Formats: sequence, structure tokens, C-alpha cells
Amino acid sequence: MSYDDAELVNRREFARARSELGAAFMRILGYFREDGEKAVSLIEQAFRNRSAAALVGPAHKLKGESAQFGAHRLSAMAERIEMVARRCVECHESPEELIEIVVALRRCFSETLMLLDGEANPPAMRRPVPFGRRPTGTASGFGRAG
Repeated sequence: MSYDDAELVNRREFARARSELGAAFMRILGYFREDGEKAVSLIEQAFRNRSAAALVGPAHKLKGESAQFGAHRLSAMAERIEMVARRCVECHESPEELIEIVVALRRCFSETLMLLDGEANPPAMRRPVPFGRRPTGTASGFGRAG
């Protein structure tokens, strides 16, 4: 399966990760944000330098961390970069063929973070209150009982 065909985030896997990580979830998601940004930057720099060897490490890390959150497309893109870069190292080739995927990587990372943030912090569900009326069960004013 091509990374183009992979879903951006599998919500069921994301929910499972959230449940398993419990109270540490938001902290780990923050690490993913920081590590992912660094990995994407390192991949872009390594590609600009045409260094296949320098692509392998950050792509491998991004692949694993994004898979942990069910971010299939990002993980698939990182895996493709890693595998091609490993082949390029072994064959002493330049990673030129990765140009399209490296260019698309940052946008995919940003879209993934937006979706993960939205799932992690869903907006509070509120019932509309008719204009000029207080919702039932609230105090009628500061310091006074309803």
C-alpha cells in the first residue's frame, strides 16, 4: 500500500493509545510534536545535503512515533524514506527519488498534528441557551442562590 492510500489517522488506534497512556497521554503527545518537528527538519536538511545516511535515523524515529498514535500516512511516508535511504546507502546512490515525499512530509506532519490535537482536545459540547435566559441549575447572580 502506498502512503497516498493510507488514512491520515486511525481514530480507533489513536483512542487505544490515549487509553493505554492514561495521564501521560498529553505529555507523550507533546514529545511527539517536538520530536516530529525535529525529525522532519532533519529529513529536509539531509535531503538538501543529498545524504542518504542522514535520512535513515530521523525517518526511522518518525515512523515509530507516528505509528504509536495511529498516524498511518505519516508513518508510511517515513518508512518509505527510511527504506529508500537505506538502499541508497548500500548502493552508494543519491536519494533524489525521494524529492516528492520529502516535500510532502511537512504538510502531512502538520495535518496529522491538527487532527491529533482536535481528537485530544475536542471542543466542549454545549447546549444553546435562549437569549436572555440562564441555563437551569446555575446561580442567578454572583453570591446569590438561584
